[in-house]
Amino acid sequence: MENFIVSARKYRPATFDTVVGQESITSTLKNAIRNNTLAQAFLFCGPRGVGKTTCARIMAKTVNCLNRTENFEACNECESCKAFNNNASFNIYELDAASNNSVDDIRNLVEQVRIPPQIGKYKVYIIDEVHMLSKDAFNAFLKTLEEPPAYAKFILATTEKHKIIPTILSRCQIFDFKRITVEDIAKHLAFVASQEGISAEPEALNIIAQKADGALRDALSIFDQMVSFCGQSITYKAVIDNLNVLDHDYYFKVTDYILHADTGNMLLLLNDVISKGFEPQHFICGLGEHLRNLLVSKDADTTQLLEVSGQLRQRYEEQSKCCTMPFLIDALAINNQSDLDYRGSSNKRLHLEIALLKMCALTNTGLHTDEPVQTPQRLPSNQPADVKTKPQPAVQPTKQPAPPQPHAIPSAPANQPLPQTPHPTPSTSPKNKGEPPHTQIETPAPVSSMIQDKAPSVIVDQKPEVKRRGIQTSGFSINAEEESEKLSEEDESTWDLPFTQEDLLKSWNDFVGKYRSISPNFAAGLGKYKPRLEGNHEIHFSVDNTLIQDDSEGMASLKNHLKHALHNNQFMLIPEIMDKPAETQAYTDKEKFEKMSKDYPILNTLQTELNLECDL
Repeated sequence: MENFIVSARKYRPATFDTVVGQESITSTLKNAIRNNTLAQAFLFCGPRGVGKTTCARIMAKTVNCLNRTENFEACNECESCKAFNNNASFNIYELDAASNNSVDDIRNLVEQVRIPPQIGKYKVYIIDEVHMLSKDAFNAFLKTLEEPPAYAKFILATTEKHKIIPTILSRCQIFDFKRITVEDIAKHLAFVASQEGISAEPEALNIIAQKADGALRDALSIFDQMVSFCGQSITYKAVIDNLNVLDHDYYFKVTDYILHADTGNMLLLLNDVISKGFEPQHFICGLGEHLRNLLVSKDADTTQLLEVSGQLRQRYEEQSKCCTMPFLIDALAINNQSDLDYRGSSNKRLHLEIALLKMCALTNTGLHTDEPVQTPQRLPSNQPADVKTKPQPAVQPTKQPAPPQPHAIPSAPANQPLPQTPHPTPSTSPKNKGEPPHTQIETPAPVSSMIQDKAPSVIVDQKPEVKRRGIQTSGFSINAEEESEKLSEEDESTWDLPFTQEDLLKSWNDFVGKYRSISPNFAAGLGKYKPRLEGNHEIHFSVDNTLIQDDSEGMASLKNHLKHALHNNQFMLIPEIMDKPAETQAYTDKEKFEKMSKDYPILNTLQTELNLECDL
């Protein structure tokens, strides 16, 4: 029976041109060989399976080749190349620093460096996992590494560069190997599959490349495992079943359920995922990656960041059209926080369900698109039964129609009275200044093409609402973005109701008390000093530092609260920074006594009666 050779060894690159995903490094090394500008020491660092040791072997083989090609690659035909290919070269030494990390091992290496090469031009020493050397071994290696014989070249390889002492780093040319991209790994796997006569679906190879996490050796090992499982045909379904990977369809479905606020099907889908043995945190990570792919699919310039196959890329672009940028950012924030808090949660499943329900709350009005949400009209009670109306979501934020400007005559259907819009005035303002006025506006209902009779007017209550990304909330707003959105929706007329210093203090203290649970520092800074009303529209208030006035969200919430509480939006908030006198620090005993005696005069009496002296 023929011995089996794993793909990672069988298809290990033998020339610089066959190295995958490290073009910048291989081109630099080839130019150094071409120009005869080789340094005495090189340090190859980077994650596992990216080609560090492979490039070191190719370089050692190429510098000793007697008949290099025009592209400055090893010929594989000369005596030196054949000796290297047969592991019989006396000019190339590979040392494992993990098992040879003592001073004696380095001393033996230094002794070997003194012997010149027998065949070829250079003696090349490849030290793998060099960070495992002890500190004393590093120090014993310094002199030889800095000033070796002209024929000696050292190539050090490590996955943990930070563990190597700086004196070693300063004597080497450092090459940082990067993680190999999913696209490059998938292409190489397709090449290996074609060489082995194996048919593989592109989506299956893409999943293997993602699972390898940038390491080509890991990808080839997984590929061999899948060949053992699937035989001569590797399918996407077989890969996700064998590697315990969630299908992309799960994430597309759960996103659709979130966009439609379909909490029932979403929870059933999550139960199906958990019942198949997947960890909830694995689902969280996959959903975060899915939302990130939707985010980069929003812009054609960033679509290249998608590390997926062509068919899947098209699905991402289609679903991203149903999502707005604020929704994706908020959903990613919820998902990321859920991932961070997952380990400390005692009920893992409930923790994930709450995170998904929060995402549904972002879009409880249906598809979260950039199109404005239409306000459903309340039909009269005598609506004919044969009139077909479009069903509306149960919970939907309503945008109130703006009242007509003064002296403006709104258009209305024939034989229908015009709506009367009362303006808020001081006489019609509510008794409680802490609440905005309630104005009843009569607006004509839309006349359907199927109804000929005149439709009665609809009474709309214009009580202000705070809208937060599709969720109706009432009460105290804490977000400047919410306040600006609220003001744009209300479109109230100019409020200029006079107010007194007492009214200002009452509203000010009311805001401080409510905002203390949201931002204690901001509330404490406002509550330390009393505001002053100067003139009719200037509100001066003192703060200890600029952090208070620079808090845009807090200042916006303060201004909005005062506007509704005082029924006045013509005032100006003018902060004043309090200058604190610089205090002199007491250092000597005499200075400390003088400082204490100012606060407690009885100390001077005690010193006089007891005839005490203070040491200098």
